[in-house]
Amino acid sequence: MKLYTRTGDAGDTSLFGGTRVRKDDPRVDAYGEVDELNAWLGLARASSIDPELATELQRLQRDLFALGAQLADPADKIAARVTKAALVDDDVARLERLIDKMEDELPPLRRFILAGGAPAGAALHVARTVCRRAERRIVALDPSVDAVLLRYVNRLSDLLFVLARVANHRAGVPEIEW
Repeated sequence: MKLYTRTGDAGDTSLFGGTRVRKDDPRVDAYGEVDELNAWLGLARASSIDPELATELQRLQRDLFALGAQLADPADKIAARVTKAALVDDDVARLERLIDKMEDELPPLRRFILAGGAPAGAALHVARTVCRRAERRIVALDPSVDAVLLRYVNRLSDLLFVLARVANHRAGVPEIEW
């Protein structure tokens, strides 16, 4: 199979199910933002991050593939057939448990902090902002998406903030307060 298909040369692409849409369609934009977020997590993993955090980021990357698949499937056909392409309430709960676990090792926040720190921490701060942008794109979709996807993305941005702090903490890089 060749990487290029030439089917998108005129500025359109296919959603799951074969529906053709323009590449600037809001749904394509939303899953494009999720793809960018996934790449930022990959950069964080490649940035000499703590192995435990790298494992968690890889799991999040897999989740983001499922999220992208669900966004590219407005007729909800893939999630019913491919369980790894479905995000459910248990996934949101898993993120909440991870946030709670990671926050336990951090000093409490007293003020806003400046994004930055170690390379992995800085990449995770960028990932958090990309996640918020993806969330805004997903919220704007019409018809709206399954509410669990919105909960997942909302919780993920919180988790990415905590992971950025943990990555910097474990790397011995102090936070700079604003």
